[in-house]
Amino acid sequence: MAHFFNPRHNAEIRFLKAQIRILQARLSVQRILPSPEEKAELIRLGAEFDHQVNSLIEIVKPATYRRWISLSNKGQGPKSVGRPRLTEELRDTAVRMAKENVLWGYRRIAGELKKLGMNAGATSVKRILQDANVHPTPEKEKKKPPLPWLTFIQAHLESTVACDFFTKDVFTPFGKMTAYVLVFIHLGSRRVFYSTSTYTPNSAWVTQQARNAIMWCDDQNIKPRFLIRDADTKFSSSFNEVWKSEEVRVIQIPHRAPTANAYAESFGATLKRECLDFFVCIGRSQLDYILRTWIKHYNTERPHSGIGIGNNVLQVDFKPQETGPIRSKEALGGLIRSYYREAA
Repeated sequence: MAHFFNPRHNAEIRFLKAQIRILQARLSVQRILPSPEEKAELIRLGAEFDHQVNSLIEIVKPATYRRWISLSNKGQGPKSVGRPRLTEELRDTAVRMAKENVLWGYRRIAGELKKLGMNAGATSVKRILQDANVHPTPEKEKKKPPLPWLTFIQAHLESTVACDFFTKDVFTPFGKMTAYVLVFIHLGSRRVFYSTSTYTPNSAWVTQQARNAIMWCDDQNIKPRFLIRDADTKFSSSFNEVWKSEEVRVIQIPHRAPTANAYAESFGATLKRECLDFFVCIGRSQLDYILRTWIKHYNTERPHSGIGIGNNVLQVDFKPQETGPIRSKEALGGLIRSYYREAA
């Protein structure tokens, strides 16, 4: 008995076996997504029986298979499903841009990537940064997006003034009293302005000190745009209004966060450590004289080693003199001592 050979039957079996291999490779997923090579193999096998696969196709719908055939007839090879895979270079570059530019949102980063020939939409950039635990401020979400505090300070040193209170116990005929002094420090130059001391720092007093500080800024050619202060209740609304009338934005630091006003806090500590801790003050007039003498020394004679100062004096027009005999100048009983060269 001759063996019966049916080419169509055998082609259909190979077609089914090809689908089984695809199914076995995708057992762990709910949706079957054939690769371009697998699509091409099914088209090649289906061509052996004129693509009559309606009763055989299982992994996709017959309409999908016919679309594969249409694309193949147009000379377009099978394509992968989904968007192109994002490269490691693109991911690393997106993360780098987000870390180096805190104000850039997802769209801005996507635009910069496009300039570099790396295409990714804003949603893809967002997913990349979330995976890297980097969260930039989205553009246009807020009118004034937040900056890291240190970055804000460094970017606005020349236009920022900080203020803070410090106290000193003063002995009077009526007993020991607490004197309050309000200091203002320009962050860019580290120059300092101070108020006369008072026992009653009420609203009228702090408001007048705000006016005095603004006049000092004009004399020093300082153009403040920001004033940093803490949450002390002695800062009244009229104090804020004086600054706002000069188009200066008043920034109140969080409660119990003295490091957010580090320049003013550091100055107060330096003043006490280098000067006030050595004195017992009898009356406000003595305290004011000590402050006036030491702060003048601080602004014009004392070297400063802070970042950007370079261990130089704060006096703008100061020029070292390299010739002449060296002399010293004392104040406050020798507590302040500075050296200079006597002119020939």
